Amino acid sequence: MARIYQTRAWHDQLSPSLAEFELLAMETYANLPEEFRKLTGDIVIQIAEFPTEEIMDDLALETPFDLLGLFEGRGIAERWNPATGDGPNRVTLYRRAILDYWAENEETLGDIVAHVLIHEIGHHFGLSDDDMARIEESAGEWPSAGA
Repeated sequence: MARIYQTRAWHDQLSPSLAEFELLAMETYANLPEEFRKLTGDIVIQIAEFPTEEIMDDLALETPFDLLGLFEGRGIAERWNPATGDGPNRVTLYRRAILDYWAENEETLGDIVAHVLIHEIGHHFGLSDDDMARIEESAGEWPSAGA
């Protein structure tokens, strides 16, 4: 008779709901360095299952799983006039696309959420995708704090 060994109680676990996912995102944000959070100002962080059809069309996405997160608003460098009437900048994390990515990769869900959140907040600071890719590539070249 074959035995089933359980290293964790996965048999009764479900993927996180929208509310649980939002809690994970808020906890991730709260654990970012305070100096970083202060610079984000009144940014809104929200969770959605998938991007809207309008976003899908605007970004020419093939499937809703192609987008893990989205920054909407004006980067800090573009917000030179606070009297523009612009609302707060917004970061949306797409739960289903992130869960799909998580299922296909060997990263923790928390690490993926943190990466996507920080990436989208990078746009708030006016960084492009290319800027952030260069920063991430060079991060591996920096000496560690103990070196």
